[in-house]
Amino acid sequence: MTNLIKKHAKSFYWASFFLSKRTFDKCSSLYNFCRTLDDIVDDKINLEIKREKFKKFKEDFVNKKNDNPIIKEMWSIIESENISKKVVIDLFDGVETDLQEKVQINSKKDLLIYSYRVAGTVGLMMSKILRVKNKEAFKGAIDLGIAMQLTNIARDVNEDKNREREYIKPDFSSVTKTIKESEIFYQKSFNSISSIPMRSRFSVLVARRVYMKIGDYILKQKNTENYNKAGKIYVPIFGKIIETFLSIFDFIKLLFVNEINHNNHLNHIILEEEINLNERV
Repeated sequence: MTNLIKKHAKSFYWASFFLSKRTFDKCSSLYNFCRTLDDIVDDKINLEIKREKFKKFKEDFVNKKNDNPIIKEMWSIIESENISKKVVIDLFDGVETDLQEKVQINSKKDLLIYSYRVAGTVGLMMSKILRVKNKEAFKGAIDLGIAMQLTNIARDVNEDKNREREYIKPDFSSVTKTIKESEIFYQKSFNSISSIPMRSRFSVLVARRVYMKIGDYILKQKNTENYNKAGKIYVPIFGKIIETFLSIFDFIKLLFVNEINHNNHLNHIILEEEINLNERV
């Protein structure tokens, strides 16, 4: 499992060094569940076969088929960490969006809903694993998940285009706009991290900074030609060391946070036209 995370989730793997073994093991089980869903969707097989595999996996999850160790571990997390089943169904709904001949998202609202479903849900479940108790902080965890997904979308435009998926327009202007949108979510998520117990807080700060740095590297490409030449952008090891060091200052800053408030957060208002976040947290 550790090698799988190291290969496919480089930023999380780096940040995971600062987690306890109990927390890392639960996060790994959650990652394994999400990875299984992604692998079904991204598998290079007939679309109808993928839909059948997805349908069976969802039915096995809903029916608590404990002969599948991935589902068994996921249900163990749901029950021990008091995660709403609605959140996991939201995740399934988001992944199912990609089970089309061609995926095209045409509005900010649809982009935010998709990002919530495939990543905001994961942020929320992670916050439960990290033993967060503050309801407003759960919304911050959703924000961080959405921010990271927007970063992924901005980074992977060409890769997604090859898979007939267009979450944003394939031009650098749209990429830039998406990174700027992600920055709003990163900023909104910051204070909520103060509700994470001290033992796990630094890991989240590191992951947040490393992902924000991916956005910085993308913006430095300046135009579509440079962006296309750059390929898939990662933060190199030296960059991760710098961001880890800077996270120390974030950690200190959070010691002085007294209030977390996501009321009237414009993007949450957009989301809640479709999804009742209060029912999920």
